[in-house]
Amino acid sequence: MLSDINSFHTERYYDELKRQGCEVMLASVERGELEQTPLVRLSGVATIDYNLSVGRVRKLIEQFQPDVVCAHFACGYGMLAAKALKQNPPSLALVLWGSDVLVVPKKSSYQKSKTVTALKRADLVFGDSRYLLDEAAKLYPLKKAQVAQWGIEKQFIALHKKSYGLNRPLKIIVPRLQEEIYNNSFIVEALSDLLEEGRITLTTAGFGSQLEQIKSQAAHYGDAITFYPKKTRADFLAFMSEHDIYLSASRSDSSPVSLIEAMALGLIPIAADIEGVREWLNSDTGFLSPQNDRVALRGIVEKLIDDDDPHEQMRKNNLEQVKQRAIFETSMAEQIASMKNLVGWSNG
Repeated sequence: MLSDINSFHTERYYDELKRQGCEVMLASVERGELEQTPLVRLSGVATIDYNLSVGRVRKLIEQFQPDVVCAHFACGYGMLAAKALKQNPPSLALVLWGSDVLVVPKKSSYQKSKTVTALKRADLVFGDSRYLLDEAAKLYPLKKAQVAQWGIEKQFIALHKKSYGLNRPLKIIVPRLQEEIYNNSFIVEALSDLLEEGRITLTTAGFGSQLEQIKSQAAHYGDAITFYPKKTRADFLAFMSEHDIYLSASRSDSSPVSLIEAMALGLIPIAADIEGVREWLNSDTGFLSPQNDRVALRGIVEKLIDDDDPHEQMRKNNLEQVKQRAIFETSMAEQIASMKNLVGWSNG
């Protein structure tokens, strides 16, 4: 497995592969707390270190003799895996994370070439939405592709709300990182008068490259906006479940994990109306708001406050939909089965 060791996606995937009986070697340019085999880290610049690690990955493959190389994020570790393997065994399973297909290739022809290099070599591509896989196929025809949700673990279904009554003021969580792509400052601007009037509170991530910028913006609203620190997965999901509304204004998304988590926990979801979100969110499951439309977003939130409708049936239906489509352990079992099929193993 080639992946950023500091990503919670990596930790979840790695742990579940092992829990379901796979023997896993995790190799990463980054350094972190998970058990890993370190790759080359000479420059501190990811793209350079990926290229410097090609020979190291080839040696690890010779030593470990994996059935499958599983690379995460096409334009980084996917590109590294493709260069290390070329046309040689073993098979390459590529796990897309979203921005590697939806954002990076639009930056330049060079950035696009990195993603295409990975897609071209991949024997099997996993993506968390049909939309993401379709967009990947536009860059290069995929040999095999499978929708695979990140979803939520079975144990956290128990955190689903016991009561759907709405808090006063309405408690809104904005759990996306403080990065430009997630557009969190727009949310503060759109809901400014509701914050000033004390009708809502906002809780958002206390980390990301734009944290100081949004903290400066939030200072005007006092305690109405709070920032939470990084938490363990269990603590974060329990914390999220205490809120009424999940809100995302992201400019780009595949099938956001946080949205699925919110639906599983019983929050009322609101998200920017972009294609990657629509596979989960519609008028029956939550609220889509036109992207960057302050008036529309404010109107949705104000209506939820004024109507005082807990949307009980919607929230119960959302839970059932998650159970059917996005239990993490089930998704991982399906991915493992597909990797076994890829190399001719029986799934018995």
